[in-house]
Amino acid sequence: MAAPVILVGGCGKSKPTVLVLATTTSTQDSGLLDVLVPAFEKQYNAKVKAIAVGTGEALKMGEKGDADVLLVHSKAAEEQFVKDGFGLERAQVMYNDFVILGPAADPAGIKGEASAVGALKKIAASRATFVSRADDSGTNKAELNIWKAAGINPKGQPWHVETGQGMGATLAITDQKQGYTLSDRATFIAREGTFNPVILVEGDKALYNQYGVIVVNPDKHPSLKLNTRCAEEFVEYVTSKKGQELIGAYKKNGVVLFHPNASSETQ
Repeated sequence: MAAPVILVGGCGKSKPTVLVLATTTSTQDSGLLDVLVPAFEKQYNAKVKAIAVGTGEALKMGEKGDADVLLVHSKAAEEQFVKDGFGLERAQVMYNDFVILGPAADPAGIKGEASAVGALKKIAASRATFVSRADDSGTNKAELNIWKAAGINPKGQPWHVETGQGMGATLAITDQKQGYTLSDRATFIAREGTFNPVILVEGDKALYNQYGVIVVNPDKHPSLKLNTRCAEEFVEYVTSKKGQELIGAYKKNGVVLFHPNASSETQ
């Protein structure tokens, strides 16, 4: 049995301390932060200031020292961030997957397509509306990788719509335009019933979505007072048995939104 946590050993000691967490919009839009953050604050006597942005913007915040810790989902970009010295170390936390959504009428005929690449090729060939976040988020990076694998550059095409917004807003715009989009499954499930697009393509390996957590390197920002101790304890918390159990138990509409996998560094 693990030893009980002693509050004075937490990052806040006797007085709560502020931890700036830059994270993806999916962790906020899905409601996961509403479960993870209060439990961490209570256990470690901390006050978390969560800033939900796309993964690209979260990494930029880390580069500038505007955040203490990052919870993001673009493994290649995360590893480059650490390689460039901006992060101390990357630890994986959880995963889910992306899905391709569209109108039930499915004018591009992609329903049941086994390949995400094949689905986007059909969308492009039919010139059906495709709505992209276009915000350098982890979801947007995944989408661009699939377009690249398909050998298609959709930018500037009349059927390609760029929102520059988060997943929730992009889902609403996709609904309005009766188009297709790529979404993380968690946000889709959390918002299900509030819009019309349905899942048409899922299960392809290209749609795997891994999340990682990174402590920002304080040595890159000697003039700033980064809360590195609290950031390290946040990493310990979300990768601990308790944190992983909270993640795995979180559901919307009876569906688990994120699958904990901190104990497996294979992805």
